[in-house]
Amino acid sequence: MQASSCRLVKRKMNPSIARDTPPPMTQQQAAALHKQRLRTELLARRKVLGEQDKIAADAVIGQRILDWCATHAIHSLAVYQPIRREPDLSATYNALAARGVHLCLPVVVDKDAALEFRAWQPGDPLQKDGMGTLVPPAGTTVVRPQALLIPCLGVNPAGYRLGYGGGFYDRTLAASPRPLAVGVCHSFGRVEFEAQAHDIPLDSIIFEDV
Repeated sequence: MQASSCRLVKRKMNPSIARDTPPPMTQQQAAALHKQRLRTELLARRKVLGEQDKIAADAVIGQRILDWCATHAIHSLAVYQPIRREPDLSATYNALAARGVHLCLPVVVDKDAALEFRAWQPGDPLQKDGMGTLVPPAGTTVVRPQALLIPCLGVNPAGYRLGYGGGFYDRTLAASPRPLAVGVCHSFGRVEFEAQAHDIPLDSIIFEDV
C-alpha cells in the first residue's frame, strides 16, 4: 500500500475581511464609550422616576442647597432651568432671591466656548435658545457668579461630573477666576467612570439621600 501524502494549503485571507476588522479601541475611546452608555442608562432612570418620588427628592435637594449657600455665605449663584427631568428647584430659587442672593442663568454663546451668565430673578422674562433651553434675552446684564449650581447626570467617587457631553461647564470651570462648583444629582447617579484630562472635579455635590 502506498503511503498517502498530505499537503498543507495556505489559505489567503480575503482582503475585504481584513479591511473590515476594526482596530482595538484606545483607552480614551473605551472611556468615552462607557460614559455614553452611562448617559443612556441614567436618562432612562430619570424617565421612570415616579412623580411623587421626584417631587420629594427635589424638595430635599432644594433645602440642602439653601443650607449650603448659608454655610458658604453665597451672595451670587448661577442656577439652571431644568431639562430632561433634572431636579426642579423653582421654590429654592424663590427662597434664595428672598434672602437677597443674586441669581443668574447660563447661556451658550458658542459651542466651543465657556458659558456666559446673565442676571436673572424669578419672574423675569425668558426665551428659548437654539437648543430649546430657557435663557434671559440678549442685552441682559452679564455677570460673574460666586458659585455655580450644576445639574449632573452622574458623579463618580472622586467628584467628577457626568453631563450630556458638551463640555460647557468644564470650559467654564477652567476659566479664571474659577467659581465654586456645587453639583446637583439624584442618588442613583452615583456611578464609576474615569475622568478625562479636560474634566474638572466639583467642590461639593448635593444628593437627596445623604
